[in-house]
Amino acid sequence: MVAEPDGPEDRKPQSDEAHSAFTPPFGVEQPPVPEDDQPTSEFALPEGLSTDPPDGPEGSAFDLPNSVPAMYGTRQSPPASPPGFPLVRLTKEAPWQDRMRTLLRMPVGDRPVPEPVQRHDDAGPAVPRVLDLTLRIGELLLAGGEGAEDVEAAMFGVSRAYGLDRCEPTVTFTLLSISYQPSLVEDPVTASRTVRRRGTDYTRLAAVFTLVDDITTEDTDVTLEEAYRRLAEIRRNRHPYPGWVLTAASGLLAGSASILVGGDLVVFVAAAIGAMLGDRLAWLAAGRGLPEFYQFVVAAMPAAGMGVALTELGPVLDWTGRPSAVITGGLFALLPGRALVAGVQDGLTGYYITAAARLLEVMYFFIAIVIGVLIVLYLGVQLHVQLTPDAAVLTHERPALQILVSVTLSLAFAVLLQQDRSTVLMVSLNGGVAWIVYGAMHDTGDISPVASTAVAAGLVGLFGQLFSRYQFASALPYVTAAIGPLLPGSATYFGLLGIAQNELDKGLASLSKAVALALAIAIGVNLGGEISRLFLKVPGAGRASSRRAAKRTRGF
Repeated sequence: MVAEPDGPEDRKPQSDEAHSAFTPPFGVEQPPVPEDDQPTSEFALPEGLSTDPPDGPEGSAFDLPNSVPAMYGTRQSPPASPPGFPLVRLTKEAPWQDRMRTLLRMPVGDRPVPEPVQRHDDAGPAVPRVLDLTLRIGELLLAGGEGAEDVEAAMFGVSRAYGLDRCEPTVTFTLLSISYQPSLVEDPVTASRTVRRRGTDYTRLAAVFTLVDDITTEDTDVTLEEAYRRLAEIRRNRHPYPGWVLTAASGLLAGSASILVGGDLVVFVAAAIGAMLGDRLAWLAAGRGLPEFYQFVVAAMPAAGMGVALTELGPVLDWTGRPSAVITGGLFALLPGRALVAGVQDGLTGYYITAAARLLEVMYFFIAIVIGVLIVLYLGVQLHVQLTPDAAVLTHERPALQILVSVTLSLAFAVLLQQDRSTVLMVSLNGGVAWIVYGAMHDTGDISPVASTAVAAGLVGLFGQLFSRYQFASALPYVTAAIGPLLPGSATYFGLLGIAQNELDKGLASLSKAVALALAIAIGVNLGGEISRLFLKVPGAGRASSRRAAKRTRGF
């Protein structure tokens, strides 16, 4: 049996692991143990500091701090708007286009929380159906030629009306998309739709604008089912004019344009026949499935052929008219003024991808017209037809007749655009006013044609925007047909004729003038519309409820 060591001399030394470097050595007096054995925190209150509230009246979280200067009170304090963004006031009397456009230009975090205009059940809005309805409405607007900003404004207004506030619509040339994020911690829901077919039907466009206006207005209750039903009616409704009326309108347009640039009755008939033949050939090419490029090529050839034929037969028939006016009138019926105005408008409002695509489309159509006319003119030059590119375009000898034919030209253009019959007279008068302004500035005042065209187009945009705001509709039906008399048909023809006769300097100079006139038209129309929105009072403000009482029950 082994005895336990009980003396200091019998104890063994401890290893290094058995004691700490901070432990006092054996035999040294140990420090006193603190009363509170709990560890302290760096957030503990220092000794002597009291946490009791001071005696005095209770304050408010909305009281002005002491740092606010005494020179102004709460009424004179600066507005609580983010730096770099102006304070925006939205009124319900403003058209929905202006209200939605203003919200779209604001950052997402600074947009006011919307009050849902349309009712839905307690479970909240049906997000997939609202997004689908929004995309379908945007598709009809974009396919009808509406600008990208107005399409986004319509989509944004529809989504907010049904309670989806955090929505971001995106519009490009052929693709529509919209993204909705329920909250900051939830995944967004995104839907998209492709625009594959484009058509010109301003009656359908006006019906879609009426639907969007009803959805975004509190006075009208439009459920999702009702909106889908009305949208289906808009799609099913037929065009307001049959095919033979459109063909006759193309002939009237070309004939009126030929009179506008100095033609007579023979020129009017020849231009009308050439334009109607070109229209039928384009319909035949479309029925065979050919792209629009080739449709424009074949549509430009009959009018050019009629002009070359009249030039050759004029001396034989002892006719001293102007055959060049026949080709010019045919070009008026083909120049893509609608796409040009929409493309420049998208560029001016910041939608550069859509603007580039639309202007590229205009360039392709213009090249197609150039090819069609050049083929015929080149054949005429090879047959030794005496085409005269130096012939002047007469615009000042018959002002009364030219004002009349400018009105008929705009009327025919409106029919080709499938406008509603109630808007045809107004846009025709708008086109007559545009030609009066152009003639007064260019022919009487000797002002350059580019400046005269820009001012006349600006008045067209101004009046068109006023008419559209009064009717709560799109501005395109009141603008596009009215710019018809201003299209650069003569400059285009003489440029192509110069190229066909190997006079490239004169041809390129005339084509450059045509491009300058086209840009003047587009910029003038856009500037006139912006001036109307910024400085002029809405004629129809406060009349929304009375207009609702007389709204149409059918799609158109």
